[in-house]
Amino acid sequence: MNTVSSEQVIGIDVSRDWLDIYCLPDRKRLRLPNTSEGHAHVVSLARRRGALVCFEATGGQEWRLWASLDAARIVARQLPPAQVKAFAASRGTRAKTDRIDAELIARFMVFRPEAGRRHPAGKLRAIRALTSKRAQLVEMRKRLLVQIKAHEKLATSGMFTDMDVELKALLDTRISELEERIEQAVAADGTLAETARILRSIPEVGPVASTMLIAEMPELGTISGEQAAALTGFAPIAHDSGALRGKRTIAGGRRALRHVLFQAALVAANYNPTLKAFAQRLRDAGKPHKVIITAVARKLVNIANALCKARKPWGLQGA
Repeated sequence: MNTVSSEQVIGIDVSRDWLDIYCLPDRKRLRLPNTSEGHAHVVSLARRRGALVCFEATGGQEWRLWASLDAARIVARQLPPAQVKAFAASRGTRAKTDRIDAELIARFMVFRPEAGRRHPAGKLRAIRALTSKRAQLVEMRKRLLVQIKAHEKLATSGMFTDMDVELKALLDTRISELEERIEQAVAADGTLAETARILRSIPEVGPVASTMLIAEMPELGTISGEQAAALTGFAPIAHDSGALRGKRTIAGGRRALRHVLFQAALVAANYNPTLKAFAQRLRDAGKPHKVIITAVARKLVNIANALCKARKPWGLQGA
């Protein structure tokens, strides 16, 4: 691991009750409770060392610690677990304990100093929570509709009609309420409202796609097109070896955002003038449908990133 430098990094494996800590370059280890007192200790440790603190996304267990570090102006990064896991495999590390994970997290951060997410601003955290809840309820409604169709095929729908109607009406109402709250939260912030206006100027990018971009991709407008595609999981991954040219695939990225953008790309490929022509060229070249929509989604992300960087809407940019 010659690429690992001697920078001050604190890697933390976060669990419900404990923070397992590994410090570089001196390899110091300690375990602290995942409480306010433990968070204060981490802040003090990071401040004394002038260290960057990093940890994996763990389903929300890390958010209180992250907020404490952000309030203390300590630089902290949330890392994708899949990347840390791949890094462990590349080092031949098969054992898995909290102590081992903390060390892997620290060494991965030194190896990939550009990786990870910074703590989002308070307004973005609220919008992300709202968009996440909306996505959850939309998924619940989708599953309910599938179940209703299944009961119809079995001629048993009458047994659950009242229940299904009531449940669907409740989900519809809650989803509408969340969409209204998301709109209000974006409109209440001048910068976010301007970003939303720019994104919605793109033909076939509606309120859902624009707010998901704002909530899940705060880097929009500050990164390259290649980085934007990678963050959303639309960057093609090569599988070549020698004379073999393998099939390109996509993977990773921010799953909830990728799903919404894929749906937006389905519409844009048929109705957005620029992207419709782009999709047609790919069809004429014999590309499969899924490859076409993925390419359209990638181009859509690049357009959104370019417009946000220029701070100009679609028509004025000549996109």
